[in-house]
Amino acid sequence: MSKKTTSIPVHSLPKEYQEDFVFKQVTPDDLNALNETEHAHRHDYHIFSLVRTGTFHIEIDFEQYQIQAPAVLYIHPSQIHRIIKIEKADVFLLGMNSENLNPDYLRKLEQVILHARSLPVKSAIYTILDQTLILCASLFERKTDKLYASVLKDCFNAFVGLIVSQYLEQIEGTDNLSRYDILTKKFKLLLERDFILIKQPSDYADALNISTSYLNECVRNATGLPVSHHIHQRIILEAKRLLYYSDKSVKEIAAELGYDDYPYFCRIFAKITGTTALAFRNKITH
Repeated sequence: MSKKTTSIPVHSLPKEYQEDFVFKQVTPDDLNALNETEHAHRHDYHIFSLVRTGTFHIEIDFEQYQIQAPAVLYIHPSQIHRIIKIEKADVFLLGMNSENLNPDYLRKLEQVILHARSLPVKSAIYTILDQTLILCASLFERKTDKLYASVLKDCFNAFVGLIVSQYLEQIEGTDNLSRYDILTKKFKLLLERDFILIKQPSDYADALNISTSYLNECVRNATGLPVSHHIHQRIILEAKRLLYYSDKSVKEIAAELGYDDYPYFCRIFAKITGTTALAFRNKITH
């Protein structure tokens, strides 16, 4: 096994993409060159994929997905992922940093969609997505055009907007959500932002200006599970990432995740996963 890094690898925009956009057709021959298969990693930009034909296998945050065409997939910069294989597939990847994304689309991605899964698309919307993708491909090559970056940014955002709208169609609109659902969404946004700093349900309740008992009531009604479960699950996910993709000790990882009480962290990890942190590391790295 190759030597681990001390932190999760983060891939930045390749140097050849000078205008802060990535546009790439991915084939089986491309995977090794893209460094997408050997090690899981994060990107510091958002990835939007259109699977046009075939089957696309990818691992995201320790879960493997088999995506059948036609489908779209969004990967948030916080998500660790690795392309496993492509079976006779035609897959296009479009990457953009947050600065170039339409602010409204970015808000939806950060506040509503966040860690999405792949989404199958119907033939009518697939045709529009494909036509927009072809236009993006043509404009991407016209690097000497006047206003190249501005035009490309607008075209890429049109493609992103179509994908965002598809995800939003799968999510019940805020007007139809119950009070429980609305507060649960707000809690999950806070959790994603502050899980290293805030560990107690009461602190999340205070941030939302409601009682702890009411927050638990809302989250239980919306998800079937208490607030503490969601807090622990988010922390353990990050712990698993670090156990696998870094060579930090369990004690160092506990401290990085905000636990000064190392034995307490170990007890939480064992309770949630059914195994010790060291046993988990040994299992997934051998």
